[in-house]
Amino acid sequence: MPAARVLPVDELVARARALAEAGPRQLLGIAGAPGAGKSTLAERIVAAVGPAARLVPMDGFHLAQSELHRLGRADRKGAVDTFDANGYVSLLRRLRRLEPTSVWAPAFRRDLEEPIAGAIEVPPEVRLVVTEGNYLLLPDFPWEEVRALLHEAWFLDLDAELRLRRLTARHVAYGRSPEQARAWAMGSDEANASLVVGTADRADLVVRLAEPPPG
Repeated sequence: MPAARVLPVDELVARARALAEAGPRQLLGIAGAPGAGKSTLAERIVAAVGPAARLVPMDGFHLAQSELHRLGRADRKGAVDTFDANGYVSLLRRLRRLEPTSVWAPAFRRDLEEPIAGAIEVPPEVRLVVTEGNYLLLPDFPWEEVRALLHEAWFLDLDAELRLRRLTARHVAYGRSPEQARAWAMGSDEANASLVVGTADRADLVVRLAEPPPG
């Protein structure tokens, strides 16, 4: 993986603001391994930029739990083949071309473990769409079009030991026992992380936060 630059969040916010001002609408992608802090960083950027920005996470394109069971993939939820990649690409195309009416995006509810359609409104006046997820930089079909649709892409790096601790704590918070949480973090999550880390060289910026946000 390319060497990461250590930067404060304020500097990343300033970079995102400058991107928003480049207009008419810019798409910023934040990629990284599970537990790297992508969603927290994306939320902070959108909050700092204000109403001109919207967060549209890749996680809204999780397949429904019933479909994962039907496909025999419930034990690998979060793997690259457990997302509707074509749907995600189609949404990014619509967001990039700046339609005259609102675009509605899905969101993922961790408390339900399900995606919810039409949960995020992106009105025409939004000038910066921030999207985050594990697989934004994959070079394989159909994911490779994601990178082409992003005006700028960052890869967020984090110390592996800290990342595993955060993942384990997250799984416990959502109902797994400590033993189950660690097994999932060390197993399924790490398998996904191995794939994701190999895509960092496709980013415009590989960054470690000077002060990593809490899980």
